[in-house]
Amino acid sequence: MKVRDLIFFNVLLMAPTLVYGACSVANLTRCLDSVCAINIGANPAARCQYCGSSTAGEPTKSAGMKSISAGASAKYVISDKELKSAPTEPGARYVWGTKLCLEKVAGCTPDDVEEKYDPLIEQSCKAAGISAEMANFTKKANEKKTQNSCSSDITTCVIDAKRCGADYGKCESDADLDKYFAECGVLSSGCEDFLAAIKSELTSARDTSIANADKLLENIINSYKTAREQRLASAQQSCKNNKAKQDCINRVCASNMRNKCGLKLDTVEVSKEKHDLIKVESTVAEQLCKFYDTACERLK
Repeated sequence: MKVRDLIFFNVLLMAPTLVYGACSVANLTRCLDSVCAINIGANPAARCQYCGSSTAGEPTKSAGMKSISAGASAKYVISDKELKSAPTEPGARYVWGTKLCLEKVAGCTPDDVEEKYDPLIEQSCKAAGISAEMANFTKKANEKKTQNSCSSDITTCVIDAKRCGADYGKCESDADLDKYFAECGVLSSGCEDFLAAIKSELTSARDTSIANADKLLENIINSYKTAREQRLASAQQSCKNNKAKQDCINRVCASNMRNKCGLKLDTVEVSKEKHDLIKVESTVAEQLCKFYDTACERLK
């Protein structure tokens, strides 16, 4: 069951005791704050931590903490005595507090809580997120960095696809490398003592990468050139003594001609009709392979 449905169900159970009228948003907020906004003045994330999400962390506790109920009219707030029974899990505390506040503030419904108070919890959660992020940044800034960790962080930043790229293709010029290095150096706080050494490492890595890329391209070009030259030499060899054309004729006769272009007519006696047919087959095979004459002429 969803939190809001659970609240509505609980409210229905006590409906006969409620006197409905216009909902006072001020009184409803004051009541819910007495459950969810303890120490809100010093801790903007309180609503989120008490009644929003457990991921926002534990509520800040100090000797000077005060609940909204302290010194306030008991008519519209949850008393300190009642708060001792409040659940600690944010979702359960939200349900618990809503049920009690709807009993105290006449005319209000779960829809009023959702519409008027939930946005306050969301704002608090945003504050908790910002606070957590800033605290994490401060912690990182104060950590003692080593040259290896700084080198790893800055290198990862520099070779990102949005900057130099893994092959340093966007940083062939020193100006581009300097620009991205400066940007990544600022992002990696605590590495100031190692920047000069890391810059030297990156410049060397950039130069090696580009040199290797040029060498690789040259090797590829040479391999294609060698392959072309080998194919040309093989083709020229096939043209010697008309070998390529004769091999073509033999294949055509063996695969496509019914009489295989005939046997040796001087040793096997055949009819004139078959003799003529064999001659036609030989002529067709010759014509089909005639393109070798043109090809070989061009290869000379």
